[in-house]
This record gives sequence, structure tokens and C-alpha cells, in this order.
Amino acid sequence: MNVAVTVDAREDIPVWLAYGTPVFTVLAALAVSAIALVVLDVNPVAAYATMFVETLFTEFGLRETLTKAVPLILTGLAVYLPLKAGLFNIGAEGQLVAGALAGTWIGLNVSLPGLALVPLMFVAAAVAGGIWAGIPAYLRAKWDVNEIITSLLLTFVALEIQSYLLRGPMQGGTGNFPQSERFSEAAMIPELLGGVHAGLLVAVVMVALTYVLMTKTRLGFEITFVGSNDEAAQQAGMSKFYVYLFVFVVGGAFAAMGGISEIAGAQGRYRAGFEPGYGFTAIPIALLGRNSAFKVMLAGLFFAVLFVGGSSMEVAFGVPAALVEIIQALVILFLITAEFFKSYRVGIDIKRGPTETPAQPQRGDD
Repeated sequence: MNVAVTVDAREDIPVWLAYGTPVFTVLAALAVSAIALVVLDVNPVAAYATMFVETLFTEFGLRETLTKAVPLILTGLAVYLPLKAGLFNIGAEGQLVAGALAGTWIGLNVSLPGLALVPLMFVAAAVAGGIWAGIPAYLRAKWDVNEIITSLLLTFVALEIQSYLLRGPMQGGTGNFPQSERFSEAAMIPELLGGVHAGLLVAVVMVALTYVLMTKTRLGFEITFVGSNDEAAQQAGMSKFYVYLFVFVVGGAFAAMGGISEIAGAQGRYRAGFEPGYGFTAIPIALLGRNSAFKVMLAGLFFAVLFVGGSSMEVAFGVPAALVEIIQALVILFLITAEFFKSYRVGIDIKRGPTETPAQPQRGDD
């Protein structure tokens, strides 16, 4: 018996597989993470009830989740938009930091009423983040330099600039802590009902604008076309150079607005390390929601629940904080696996060999 595994390219993706991939991915990641909880002698059902139910159905948990979701949604869009053009923006963390620094400088040094100061802080942040993201975009568009490497390396440059500024020109407060002065009341993002700051509205508006851009405009069609086949797009008269610059610069602006929304909405001053990997968490967020900007928003909310609920689970059950990072890594792993099965059909071919008829013994002559 011969057993062969066959892998054939799919001509059509089943509807249930196309729409069910994010759900299957999350459920598989949680199921495998439950093994780690069992090893730690923690009841997975009770732990996940704390992570999800108590987070989503208590006033404090819901407020913290929505607040945490703002930078996650915006950085998710920063990765999602270049991804639609076939590019990987791995440097959203650096763009978030660049925007937070620029917005903080405006907030601390410009005296205006809050209605003018807060929008100016967002504009300054968006410009700084767009310029920071424009560097790897230009290098890729002009000289085909790998944007993964350049955007990632620029993240470390931004973090070093942050460290210098918060220990030098922008340092404030008491002691030698790497932090800025506290924002004035005018520089703080106003709160909505329920205690969530208005940065949530900014995130929702950016999601809606991105959705309209990608589904209702010629530019959105060009971005998708370039991402699927850049050579055919150029033959059709589309500018790959312009598309690459646009998606990265706008993506950088999104990440930067996420940075200043966290500083001026939740923190009240710029502290080193305010960003617990938002820019890198944006990668699985964008992969989960890669089919739509609104799915990016849902993925951002899911990861916000993981962050907030993970902290609650850590306190309630004494599990390591790294468990949330394990879940994130598993989401990426299962996403990659799901993408393979969306592209290829795997089958098992069993072949039986020819049946041999045993020789009949011959009877001797009597």
C-alpha cells in the first residue's frame, strides 16, 4: 500500500474558509494556550471567563478595553494599508513614537485653547509619523530597498531619539525619570461618556475613511491592483512609486495618531516605554483584518481585550504576563497555516499494490 500526500492549488476559496479563517485562528490559538494554563494548574474555563467576560461586562473593563483599543486600531491600520499594496510596514512602532514625540512637543510648548491645541497635536503627530514612514517607502519605491528591514531599523532609531529627548531637552517632573512635564488641561484629549477619551472617535473615523478609500475610490483599486500584480499595474498606467509612497506615509500618520492619542488621552505625560509593543502587535491585527478596515477594528478590539483581560487573569490566577504574548504568537502561526490551506487543497492518495495470488502447490504423480 502506497500513501501519497497531494497538494493542489485551489481555483476557488470556499466561502466558509474565506470568512471563517479569523474565527478558526483565534479559537485555535486559545485552545493551544489552554494547554499552557493546564500546565500551570489553572482552569482554562475560569481563566478565559476572567479574561473575556469580566473584561467586557464590567464598566472598568469595558472602559479600559476601549481606551487600549485606540492605539491598537490605528497602528493596525498603519500595517493594513501598506499590506494591501503588497508591502510590510514592520516599523509602526517607530512611527508611533515619532508622532508621540512631535505631538508632545506641541502640547508642551504651544499655548492655545484645547479646541485648537488638541487637533494641532494630532496634525503634528501625523506629519512626523508620515515623514518617518516616508523614508522606507521612498527607498523601496525608488531603489527597491527592502521595506521590512528599513522600517524595522528606523524603529530602533526612533526609540533612541526618544531616550535622548526624555533624558535631555524634553525631560520634566521630579527626579531623573525619563519623562516629560505633565500636560496642561488644554492639551489633554477630552473624554466622552463613560470616561473613554475622544481618541476613540478619531480611530473610528480613520477606519471609516480607510474603508471608503479601499472600496469606493480609484486610488483604492490601484492600491489593491499594485498589491496583487505590480507589473500588470504598471503596464495599465498605474504608478507603483506613488502608491508605495501613499500607503506608507498615510500608514505612518495613522500610527503616529495612535501614539499621541495614548499620550494625551490615557497617560497625561510622555513616559519612556509608554508603548508596550503596540506597533508590533499591529502586525497580527492587520493580518487578522486584512480583508477590510472594519475587520482591522474588530481585531484591534480583540487584542485590547487580550491586553486588559490578560492583566486581570495575571492578577487573579498568578499566570505569567508572557501568556498574552504566547497567544499573539499563536494567532500569527495559525494565520500563516490558514493562509496555506486557503491557497492549496491537501489530500491523501492511498494506492494499493497489485494483489499477488500465491502459487498453488503441485501434486506429485502417484
